[in-house]
Amino acid sequence: MIQQFVLKYFERVLVLLLVASLLVINSLIEQKFAFLSFYYLPIILAGFYGGRRFAVVSGLFTVSFVFFLQATQGMVTEAGLTQDALLTLVPWGGFLILTGYVVGGLAEQRAARLADLKNAYLATLEVLTFHIESAESNQEGHSTRVAELAAAMGAELKLSDGELENLRIASLLHEVGTADQRLLKLLSRSVTDASVTVARALRGAAEIIAEYSHYYEIVGDDWDIEALPMAITVKVLAVADAFETLQIATPVRPAFTRWSALEEVEKSAGKTFAREAVRALRVVAGRPEALRAS
Repeated sequence: MIQQFVLKYFERVLVLLLVASLLVINSLIEQKFAFLSFYYLPIILAGFYGGRRFAVVSGLFTVSFVFFLQATQGMVTEAGLTQDALLTLVPWGGFLILTGYVVGGLAEQRAARLADLKNAYLATLEVLTFHIESAESNQEGHSTRVAELAAAMGAELKLSDGELENLRIASLLHEVGTADQRLLKLLSRSVTDASVTVARALRGAAEIIAEYSHYYEIVGDDWDIEALPMAITVKVLAVADAFETLQIATPVRPAFTRWSALEEVEKSAGKTFAREAVRALRVVAGRPEALRAS
């Protein structure tokens, strides 16, 4: 919980840490110069988590504050920007900003490579599911549409990046995972067995698929879905899957239109489907791009 809070508000937390540490060092520590190297740590963190721009701005802010304290109260020498003080602080400040620039650049390159890898990974899953579903013409592209819808709904509900990624992957594999018991068993094992290296990257998605495979055995009129200990990602997947499935014709019924499918899902809000997930569907389905797609 604390980790999620820190990552969510990292920039604000870091700025407060920098200000507080500068004030503490200036007011309580006599040998202030010895603690200037401490600021390399928050600047490195700023570069790693915030990127090059944030690290450089944080470095400039720190250096400016140190120069201000030196000019008014004295940090490394007596108060004032004397030659001795500048000869000490200028190289330190330059290296501090350069450290943030380099670390931030490396972090951005790493993030870009990771994003490319994730995109290729998701593209492979999309091709796989599209190929499997092509055996049934009415199912072709169903999982991809569910994944796109579920991701949009998750974003509307402000799920974290990790939850959105797991939700998208689970949506792509939800038909295969629930239909093929061998795959479902493998994915389920990956949740608790770290030796299943093939499915280790799918662990978060596996939890969603495993829970969703029993979804309709649990929900219904006898239980309040809002009170069930079920992840929000599973509830979102259920709504997205039902909405897209209703728009596919079957031997026993014609395909629903987009708006009639939405009305049908809304009838089950609070019973079969979570209200917040249905509200997110209503928002996403009503967007202009959704209207154009239909």
